[in-house]
Amino acid sequence: MIKIDQSDLIKWLEHVRIYANNGKVVDYIPALANQQPETNAVAYYPIGGELIFTGQAEYKFTIQSISKVISLAVALIQHGDQAVFSRVDKEPTSDPFYSVAKLEVEKPAKPFNPMINAGALAVTNMIRGRNSEEMVGEILKLVRVLANDEQVTYDQEVAQSEYETSFLNRALCYFMKQHGVITGSIEELLDVYTKQCAISMNVKQLARIAAVFANDGRDPDSNEELIPPDVARICKTFMVTCGMYNESGTFAINVGIPAKSGVSGAIMGVIKRCGGIAVFGPALNEKGNSVVGIRLLEKLAAEKMWSIF
Repeated sequence: MIKIDQSDLIKWLEHVRIYANNGKVVDYIPALANQQPETNAVAYYPIGGELIFTGQAEYKFTIQSISKVISLAVALIQHGDQAVFSRVDKEPTSDPFYSVAKLEVEKPAKPFNPMINAGALAVTNMIRGRNSEEMVGEILKLVRVLANDEQVTYDQEVAQSEYETSFLNRALCYFMKQHGVITGSIEELLDVYTKQCAISMNVKQLARIAAVFANDGRDPDSNEELIPPDVARICKTFMVTCGMYNESGTFAINVGIPAKSGVSGAIMGVIKRCGGIAVFGPALNEKGNSVVGIRLLEKLAAEKMWSIF
């Protein structure tokens, strides 16, 4: 068991706060543009231990692309891996997460992996439900179980802001519908996708979700199975290969843990059979990852020898 105490978190968060000014808060989603770079927090949820945290740990943010891990888990639970991977591939890509380029050159035109936008849209399209409300309900049901909090929901303002500005995602959807990768209403799919990205929580809740994956799909407190171990394994593998956008290779070398980031500034990290960590800092680097989050995870990983490699 890798031991982390609150003094570790306080020390390293204080050390990396200064890097916030090296990044830029996302502005292409209007509702996120008013986030303050100096809002930073970190939480660690050990398996069978007590949650520790520091910084503005009650501050709620939207999880954005971290939701891709959750929607993938839902789709795998509902349909199995063969069905899911008939629509989306398993390979990393060096292209930006919003890229349409590979869809145009690959035959068949299915997305490279579930962590890029095209792949995440294809995965969300598979979630069961007679309408968008039921589909969102399926995602929230799992999120609430993992976070152990029935109050977790999505931020309506952020969801609406993303829905109204999702021009590139609409283009990806229409391209994939033309090639039979997705079916049904594009607007309904975007309604679900923008709401899953707008799911709101704090670092304490996100760290608990990460701890479930660290515990191979089991509750970090009761050890009850919450998601099948194979589903947890697949999700963690994608987090290693594709979870940090096209900075995933560098992150694997410098930190070496399964992790998923979101453009809100959140990062969820998994320390196998030890615990889950969540970091928030809305100033992003050029790859779309939290500057403070990356620095803090690099420091902690080096000190605690986290790397799975």
